[in-house]
Amino acid sequence: MKIDRIEISTHSQPLDPPFPAAWDPIPRVKLGLTIVRVCTDDGAVGIGSGYLSRSFSDYAYLFLGQDPMDLTRHHALLDDVSFDIGRCRAFDVALWDLKGRIENQTVWNLLGGRTVRLRAYASTGVLRDVEAMADQVRFLVDACYRAIKVRFGREDRRDDLQVIEAVRDAVGDDIDLMVDCNRAWRTPGDLRPYWSYEEVLDVAKELDRLGVFWMEEPLHRGGYAGMADLRNSVDVRIAGGEMTTEPYEFTTMIERSCLDVLQPDCCLTGGITGCAEIAREAESAGLIFSPHTWSSD
Repeated sequence: MKIDRIEISTHSQPLDPPFPAAWDPIPRVKLGLTIVRVCTDDGAVGIGSGYLSRSFSDYAYLFLGQDPMDLTRHHALLDDVSFDIGRCRAFDVALWDLKGRIENQTVWNLLGGRTVRLRAYASTGVLRDVEAMADQVRFLVDACYRAIKVRFGREDRRDDLQVIEAVRDAVGDDIDLMVDCNRAWRTPGDLRPYWSYEEVLDVAKELDRLGVFWMEEPLHRGGYAGMADLRNSVDVRIAGGEMTTEPYEFTTMIERSCLDVLQPDCCLTGGITGCAEIAREAESAGLIFSPHTWSSD
């Protein structure tokens, strides 16, 4: 069996009404998506979606005619291709999907999955006022979610704290609350300044008081020393890594005690192959592994 064909298609879905994401300076009017299909000479097809560099087709020759099951080879090549042209991990996702179809197994089972049940949390993506956010989390609790993530990002962080306090009052102490600060990276056009370490520490202490389960991306993704200091200064768990593109950076963050919760995105950080390696490192270090996803990006 050989890889016979690689098909790449791009799609755009209008968003009506526009989506005012907490981390975007301008509401989104469309959702872009790339679909990758890896086809074999005997008719099997694996599908992946996510970011893919437009230049990836120039490197398809590295994979055509090769054994689709040789994931180690392909992952090593993708490391080199990614260094040259950027994001291309959706191809790794498609290869895992192909392997699962060929072997008639789910990918989670191929990875050594131990259970068919996972705890899910609801992630809110829009900045709402106090009453609207309290109403939304009540709705989510009624929908049987026992963990909810709330976004920060208002002009005055005191307004953020007012919202999370109201949310805690609305759901009580039996619901786990997480806060996503979205301060590790910025979208193009977002010129808001990053928080200083002192500002982050003040916020973290308030989240401690409210019993928040984790504080996500309060500092820039490269601020290893600050993350480690923060983690040692507060009880709230520090989470991050969704836009960290190199698996070795997670190894560094583990070694430097930066995070309690590791959040790689398989479409950015080494594909499923790379994320599985990070999961094993997290387990060995006694850390939480909670991979990032958002609309298959």
